[in-house]
Amino acid sequence: MFTLDQARSFVAVAEELHFGRAAERLNMTQPPLSRQIQKLERSVGVELLDRDNRRVALTAAGHAFLIDAKRLVVAAERAPDNARRIAAGQLGEIRIGFTAASGFSLLGPLLAEISERMPKVHLDLSELVTQEQVNALLDGDLDMGLARPPFDEKLFESALLFSEGLFVAVPSGHRLATLPRDILFADLRDEALIMHSPIKARYFYDLVVRRVEVEHKNVRHTVSQILTMVALVAAGRGIAFVPESAKLLGVDGVRYLRLAEITDDPVELHAIWSRESRNPALGGLVDIIKGGLHH
Repeated sequence: MFTLDQARSFVAVAEELHFGRAAERLNMTQPPLSRQIQKLERSVGVELLDRDNRRVALTAAGHAFLIDAKRLVVAAERAPDNARRIAAGQLGEIRIGFTAASGFSLLGPLLAEISERMPKVHLDLSELVTQEQVNALLDGDLDMGLARPPFDEKLFESALLFSEGLFVAVPSGHRLATLPRDILFADLRDEALIMHSPIKARYFYDLVVRRVEVEHKNVRHTVSQILTMVALVAAGRGIAFVPESAKLLGVDGVRYLRLAEITDDPVELHAIWSRESRNPALGGLVDIIKGGLHH
């Protein structure tokens, strides 16, 4: 196996194409440099340089080896600094899971803030429903989730990112869109409903059935994604209960109406992360979350 010193010596000779200049660049004399190259060629098993009294040139194998040797030398030079940066949380990778609905309003500002304050940290994003995020966090496959409650507070630390209202999405020409007031539950009694899946969209399903007097016989479609819901509303298939941020989807042909009997902002999104996490970069992300996003 060749050594890092041999790779460094080869890069110098390959770039200078002159043993004297390469030796000077490496602060060594020419004979030990020649021996390093000879040992390297024996280790690799092929000639890397054509050399005579007048010139030095790379062989075809030498050209190929130079590419990898440069990478190796650069990586070796960066490694100590990278290790220090990673330990300080300034370098590395953060893996973030998010629900589709959280991407409407929060994901963009969050990523912009991370890029500004942690520019050397690579972000890996995964769109997952809350339960998938919880499993990935426990398995160590995610560092942070942007998820809906409930979750086990003994296993996870969390921070409320924001809460928002629950609205009714109706087709633009719908009779409810012409009412000169907020919508009442009684107004919805005979309406065809597009409802959240009690399995794949459990958070929204539970939220709606706890807060709204839903007539289950009126449910025409059951889906798991807010975008799908809004698209079905636009197509005239029924009305749907959606978070206020669904307005940001920009789907034509849909109006978003306030429910008079819901006076708070019941739709919550939390950042959650494992109490057992060992990723140093996570601390910087938590600081951003707890400090509040500037959006």
